[in-house]
Amino acid sequence: MTIFQIRQATTGAVLWTGGAENEQQALDAMAREAGYADFASIPESVRGTDTRVDRLNLG
Repeated sequence: MTIFQIRQATTGAVLWTGGAENEQQALDAMAREAGYADFASIPESVRGTDTRVDRLNLG
């Protein structure tokens, strides 16, 4: 499992940090913690196009 950090690219605000197998699973995990079924369920006006997913190198 890899650690990912999801940020709003415009502001740099960290939206979620945690373990996932890939970027899509990280986005879905973030969405579930926010009360949505998955990332695609987040309204486009909230989801936007400036979501940045980074794989963290902790070793």
